[in-house]
Amino acid sequence: MGIRDQRKAETSRKIQAAALDIVEELGLEATTVSRIAQQVGISDRTFFRYFDSKESAIVPGQGELVTALVELEIAKGTTASSIFQSLLQVCREHFSAEIEQHEFRRVTRLMLTDPKLLLIATRREQELVVELSQSLIARGLASPMQALLISEMVASTWRVAWQCFTQAEKAGTTAAPSEFFEQAVAEMLQIFDMGPSGS
Repeated sequence: MGIRDQRKAETSRKIQAAALDIVEELGLEATTVSRIAQQVGISDRTFFRYFDSKESAIVPGQGELVTALVELEIAKGTTASSIFQSLLQVCREHFSAEIEQHEFRRVTRLMLTDPKLLLIATRREQELVVELSQSLIARGLASPMQALLISEMVASTWRVAWQCFTQAEKAGTTAAPSEFFEQAVAEMLQIFDMGPSGS
């Protein structure tokens, strides 16, 4: 990452941190782009170079995860079960790293207390589903229905692991984040009878 990219990433992090500070203190309705920009020391115009709304600053998309999922190399002829498990492996690699970023914990806690933020997060999740399913279709790896089902199951596993981790953390449980992801994966595979040797 070059110096310019590092500065952009740092500004983006500052904007998100400020947005979270304000929404935690004042609530979503009282949080405005102008307040966020003022706290960071930038103009409203500069804010919109990074985010298209206050909501997107509070609940960012899963850009890195989506990129990793759609760029995963999968051979043609791979079974739907194997595609799903390969995509879960990508999620597994990203899950703990994201939780280590304090902002993601803050975002998830806010989502559990504010239904509007949960709706925003759900829309972001749908962006992941759309991009991933379109990628699987475009590469000839799955039919449209299969691609959508696989993508929805990946997104659901991710979301359930996140929610269970956040609720457990709120209750004072000290289990590692990875344990929640592994449990979510195991439960999903058991429901669909797709164990490690499933076809």
